[in-house]
Amino acid sequence: MSPLKSLLAATAVFIALPAFADGIEINDAYARVSTAMSKSGAAFMVIANSSGADDRLVSVASDVADRVELHTHKAGADGVMQMVEVPEGFAVPAGGQHVLQRGGDHVMFMGLHRSLAQGDVVTVTLTFENAGDVVLDIPVDLTRAEAPMQMMHGGHGNMPAPSN
Repeated sequence: MSPLKSLLAATAVFIALPAFADGIEINDAYARVSTAMSKSGAAFMVIANSSGADDRLVSVASDVADRVELHTHKAGADGVMQMVEVPEGFAVPAGGQHVLQRGGDHVMFMGLHRSLAQGDVVTVTLTFENAGDVVLDIPVDLTRAEAPMQMMHGGHGNMPAPSN
């Protein structure tokens, strides 16, 4: 591995440290695109709520794309999996967590303003009903394989499906 790639990898690990706000903790965040020239991408993470009150991720924003939305995968009438926006957001129960993962709930970037490469960083603002805004620097990880534990411990409503 070249010194530059080593530095980028070390920086990505440092940047991927948890983010906190009023009982909300964001862990294991990463972003990816399907190809280097793709105009869309996605971000995944674990949202934990250590507060005594339920909360809800209601919106997401970033200057990396024309549109940034909360999405999930659902089976269409023909049985084919489709990505759909979730305008009501994602519930994060008190003392619980909600997992944004490949094949399930996720942050969707549409109309990327630039290509995303391994080691790049995407700044995202997550807005919660109670906790407010959480600003997060998310490393781009194009090599990461979906972990088996993500399939077993997905957030409410997540279902296994082909990777993004």
